[in-house]
Amino acid sequence: MDSATTQRSLISLAATLCLILIHSTPANSYNNSPNAYEVLREYNFPMGLLPKGMKGYDLNSSTGEFSAYFNETCSFSVQGSYELKFSSTVTGYISKDTLSGLDGISVKFFLLTLNIVGIIRNGDNLVISAGVESAPFPIDNFEESPQCGCGFSAV
Repeated sequence: MDSATTQRSLISLAATLCLILIHSTPANSYNNSPNAYEVLREYNFPMGLLPKGMKGYDLNSSTGEFSAYFNETCSFSVQGSYELKFSSTVTGYISKDTLSGLDGISVKFFLLTLNIVGIIRNGDNLVISAGVESAPFPIDNFEESPQCGCGFSAV
């Protein structure tokens, strides 16, 4: 596998993780508060960006700053050779078509681990940035939320 293909695959994995994080079980326990999946949709992202098993989230609707919470670190395999890892807390900023300043999501490919730092929706693609690399992935790859500890087929 050449370097460009490897980088694109890593970015694809990172994007899947970010999307999964944002898309989880109901976030705040307040009545009438949208769950994390609904929040993702409001910002034009698919639900499958976040894995199942999220215990909650905080969102400052004025600034877009968010925190997503899991009971523990969440990881799962993607395409057999990639591992996506969500820390117990993932933070960043969300606005229409943009997730930025992400912290707490990484993708591991063989011995290389890259942090996923941003995701931009561009039409029917999600452009995922990991480290200094970025690559587009079809939004259809993020229709389902993966389960922590299990595999997930993407790309």
